[in-house]
Amino acid sequence: MSIKIGIVGGAGYTAGELLRLLLHHPNTQITWIHSNSHANEAVYSVHQDLLGETDLHFSNTVDFNIDALFLCSGHGKSKEFLELHQTAIEEQKNLKIIDLSSDFRHKRAGNDFIYGLPELQKEQILQQSKVANPGCFATAIQLALLPLAKEQLLKNSVHIQAITGSTGAGQQPTATGHFSWRNNNVSVYKAFQHQHIAEIKQSLQQLQSDFDQELYFIPVRGNFSRGIMATVYTELEGTLEEAKTLFEEYYADHPFVWVSENNPHLKQVVNTNKCILYLEKHDNILLVISMIDNLLKGASGQAVQNMNLLFGLEERTGLGLKGVGF
Repeated sequence: MSIKIGIVGGAGYTAGELLRLLLHHPNTQITWIHSNSHANEAVYSVHQDLLGETDLHFSNTVDFNIDALFLCSGHGKSKEFLELHQTAIEEQKNLKIIDLSSDFRHKRAGNDFIYGLPELQKEQILQQSKVANPGCFATAIQLALLPLAKEQLLKNSVHIQAITGSTGAGQQPTATGHFSWRNNNVSVYKAFQHQHIAEIKQSLQQLQSDFDQELYFIPVRGNFSRGIMATVYTELEGTLEEAKTLFEEYYADHPFVWVSENNPHLKQVVNTNKCILYLEKHDNILLVISMIDNLLKGASGQAVQNMNLLFGLEERTGLGLKGVGF
């Protein structure tokens, strides 16, 4: 199988990661990479580590004679792009679309995208043609809570603190994203108001329909480039061993999620599509630590994982990544 690929928004961080994966995927052929700001420039002039990996150039035109379309533009831009090209896209009956923005993550009238968290609804993704890739914080936090929701065990408020690398803010320079501000620094933002809270609740209620507890989420800007560490805790009856068994059973058929016996660190997941979970029990409180790479399992790696499912490929195809080590 050779899957012909088109990528929109090709100059950003998520597109760069996606290109690295797809260039070495055994079943994909990148047909075009769209970027208005870099049209006709070599891809490696922007994603400089791809020098010698590809001779592709950015284009400011699109051609829907492809099998899969990845949307990597900023939030709000995917919806605009699909509306602009609606007629041409509808003519391609077998086209698969994977959106990495937030535009289609929430269930609402007229939204025919499925939420693409394989650990929540792998079987449904297999039957779809349009996938909304989850957010990075949302992925790490949901993976820490899904087994509890499945067993109807989320009966109390959930407290979350999650720290993310600077790449989570995107490639465009910002006041809180550039090196001289971010280095040797740490700060809280959007406390209790982060946009991923609604996304997380939507998934938890899919498994535990009566879940109406508060998610107290404090996001933190870290002084590193990539990775997310989420610490999630809530009240839970039972023993630590019972909780571990519950998590291990839930993720037994999900190849990228691992329940660790040892307290993890970010270097174990950076440059991989893994999520590592670690559990502790303190009296009646269950603590779950969740680690992912925000650009891979939190974005482009998960997008390729979803593509594999959409085309009936083994879930791990093209995602045999290695960590950076020490």
